[in-house]
Amino acid sequence: MSVATPSLVPVLGKQDIPLALRGTPIGDLLAYHNFGETPRTYVRPELLIGMCMDSRKTLRIPDNFAFIMRAGGANFQRHEFKLSFAIAIGGVRSLALIAHDDCGMVGLRSRRDDFIAGLVENGGWDPGAAGEHFDHYCPVFEIADAAAFIRSEARRLQARYPRVLVTPLYYRAGEGRLDLVEEPA
Repeated sequence: MSVATPSLVPVLGKQDIPLALRGTPIGDLLAYHNFGETPRTYVRPELLIGMCMDSRKTLRIPDNFAFIMRAGGANFQRHEFKLSFAIAIGGVRSLALIAHDDCGMVGLRSRRDDFIAGLVENGGWDPGAAGEHFDHYCPVFEIADAAAFIRSEARRLQARYPRVLVTPLYYRAGEGRLDLVEEPA
């Protein structure tokens, strides 16, 4: 059984921000990043942004607007305590999960040889240990489709934190734009 890919919905103007997100930190994120809206001044973060560690993604947001966590593939399954801390102690009530195009965690298994060679060359690892390391963690971190993964991760975290607004987004590196990720039709 195959998993249907969610729809990516471009947010090209303020009218494209769904009514349910307008006036929320998620709506503000879209307006700041996609349209360069003049930022308000923030004393404390209103949002937690969870995104991939890829260096090509730079968000245009004001200071003190958001906590930002990065993890490969925007996979926070092993970092949930940090999310909980930002919600419990930081007081954030909105979570934007951002996947992106050309993610290195998609099809990770096909990069096994490169991973091992790089860990040996750059990290000084023994080839056997590098292979074992890859084989142990690849199943945990590999994703098949970035949009589908971020949609399922948003569903998982919404169930875990029912009073937090969790929204999956997709960063298009070429355009530098955030799109909405919607359920497949």
